[in-house]
Amino acid sequence: MINHQKKFRLGIYEKAMPASLDWEARLQKAKEAGFDFVEISIDESDERRARLDWSDQEIYRIRDLCEQLEMPLQSMCLSAHRKFPFGSMDEATRKHAFVIMEKAITLAFKLGIRCIQMAGYDVYYEKQSQETHLRFIDGMQKAVKMAERAGIVLGVEIMDTPYLNSLSKFEVLKRHIPSPYFMAYPDVGNITGWNYDVVTELKLSQSHIVQVHLKDTLKVTDTHPGQFRDLVIGEGQVDFHSIFTALKDMDYCAPLVIEMWAQDEHWYQNMIDAKTKLEEIAHGAGFDL
Repeated sequence: MINHQKKFRLGIYEKAMPASLDWEARLQKAKEAGFDFVEISIDESDERRARLDWSDQEIYRIRDLCEQLEMPLQSMCLSAHRKFPFGSMDEATRKHAFVIMEKAITLAFKLGIRCIQMAGYDVYYEKQSQETHLRFIDGMQKAVKMAERAGIVLGVEIMDTPYLNSLSKFEVLKRHIPSPYFMAYPDVGNITGWNYDVVTELKLSQSHIVQVHLKDTLKVTDTHPGQFRDLVIGEGQVDFHSIFTALKDMDYCAPLVIEMWAQDEHWYQNMIDAKTKLEEIAHGAGFDL
């Protein structure tokens, strides 16, 4: 359900809630906390990758729940390619990357998901090289054609490793893949963590941003490796006020997603507190969530 009286749609990352919840409880908790949608995770674990093989009965059961609760699955965080990357030197791994891509697009199409967030890694567990980089580009070029046929946008996340840790680097990649179905999915926490000017970066890719991850992080320094996950909003160094000011100046209206991880029994209150804090900061910047 789209509320056209509300300018922005704010979602929550699935992993902000415990994995032990079933889908009805997960969607219900997101709704009770005041979110507009949930971002589903297909990560490299066997359990979540198994979702790619859900039966139609299971898929449409979950879609029916989304309709009943008015809590859609707007986007998919597809990080399974971290284990099976397009840039791999192993041919069997690359072939499996395309199997994952095909299944993810099919699942997204059936669930009504509009954006698949792609991990911006050429390889993760292998040694990087110019060849892994070129294989990654080739994989993305082919993947985006699959997405175009389904009408689903691929949003490449700005990541927590140096390979693709800024929107400046995305813009170089975009030249190789100029499709309107290949867009940027900036994570303001990751960009901050690598000490880039987030406002400059966002404005650089203004016309290529499909969604934004709102996440808190600690910056990389000469004496600290940074911290890119497991922080509650407010515990890190991200300047959300400047970010919301920039989004306001850009007249940004696309979806936003709070990315956090359930670490303890306070997960539900942490979701509410994060949403409240960000709404207060956004309001102060003239960007009312």
